[in-house]
Amino acid sequence: MAGAQQPRNGGSSAAAVVDSITGGRGSRAPHHRSWHSEEHTSHRAPRLRAAVLGANDGLLSTSSLLLGVVAASASREVLFATGVAALVSGAGSMAMGEYSSVSSQRDAEAADLAMEAEALAAHPRAELRELTENLKVNGVPDHLAVEVAEALTAHDALAAHAQLELGIQPDDLADPLEAAVASAISFALGAMVPILVVMTLAGDARAPGLVVSALVGLGALGAFGARLGGANMLRAAVRVLLGGAAAMTIAWLVGNLFNVSV
Repeated sequence: MAGAQQPRNGGSSAAAVVDSITGGRGSRAPHHRSWHSEEHTSHRAPRLRAAVLGANDGLLSTSSLLLGVVAASASREVLFATGVAALVSGAGSMAMGEYSSVSSQRDAEAADLAMEAEALAAHPRAELRELTENLKVNGVPDHLAVEVAEALTAHDALAAHAQLELGIQPDDLADPLEAAVASAISFALGAMVPILVVMTLAGDARAPGLVVSALVGLGALGAFGARLGGANMLRAAVRVLLGGAAAMTIAWLVGNLFNVSV
């Protein structure tokens, strides 16, 4: 939490600090997503970043697989079957992995919230002192911290402790099913690109077509993901391109070991 800002006219008050923490809504709002209005870079569009990661994975893994199969001189039918199998299995794997991961995260957060709620019910004074100390650490002046802690406790004690102590937004826990569906769809969209390439192009044009389409897609996704996170777009794109090129090179070399006509 950013340090609470005080009015410049010297008329600092607990109400002003509470407003700066709750986004100016004070006790009028029953729930809130954050204690202040600015959006931190690390919290920006997490779901969209996850979708970019899924598309990136689908594009690279399927391109690398098909490039290896192309190197083995496989027919169009084999390439199509291989690509579809990679899409379905990869999307399913991504969905199950994401569902399991987000479910575990949500369960852990729910357990922390339940524990915090029990502590608030059993030891309200101790929890108030703890909240007061957290406010001081986060920049609230000592002479206002107690009053601010009391105001936040009256407003929504569990939300105050969850956000300041645990970094959890109680009213915005991750949805495992939503995460699973998003991962599966994004992977499938990424995997469709190399499948379309090998079905559209023929013969010797397939390998360079796969490489070019994959590198263009990887570079674009890497730059877009960096933009969402506020990082350097060029550096991120180059990093992803180098990794993608290495993966496809290995796949091509492995495919050449089995250079047979199918």
